Amino acid sequence: MIEKFDEQTQKVLLELEKTQKQFWNISRVTAEFLYTLIRDKKAKNVLEIGTSNGYSGIWLGKAVKENGGHLTTIEFYDKRLDVAKENFKTCGVDDVITTLQGSALMHLEYLPDDFEIDFAFVDANKSEYIKYFEFIDKHLKSGGIMACDNVLSHEAKCKPFIDAINAHPNYENVVLPLPAGLSLGRKL
Repeated sequence: MIEKFDEQTQKVLLELEKTQKQFWNISRVTAEFLYTLIRDKKAKNVLEIGTSNGYSGIWLGKAVKENGGHLTTIEFYDKRLDVAKENFKTCGVDDVITTLQGSALMHLEYLPDDFEIDFAFVDANKSEYIKYFEFIDKHLKSGGIMACDNVLSHEAKCKPFIDAINAHPNYENVVLPLPAGLSLGRKL
């Protein structure tokens, strides 16, 4: 799938894949899955929690750009966000991405009431997934998806979130056996 991207983007993604463990990036197969899902759902308003060096944001950014949409991404560490911004620019997706630096919980708490989300991707502090879910639920459109990485690799930390989304009457959730485990919850 990476062959669809321009040569510069391919080069950046391959370089970032070499630092996957250092920056806790998602796997290539998970990135391709999210890219395809966002494109196929024609999601326009996408939220990412946990930017890191921008690897997943490049994939999400490419998908929303094709859909005529926008990605808002939140990263706690300013140095990582600086690297991500440079990668977004190099890959030609900086024009469809808003970056926010700081606590995801703080940013989520103060999202405007009219901030609508078609698709949310969470790959940050695993013990805070339950709190992210509570905030995102208020903004996620009916039919929208909340995807959370690492729910198998960090099963104990993610358990409160998984239990909550599985018990929530307005969600259908499945855990896909992609590397690290990906929870995919659809709001009814």
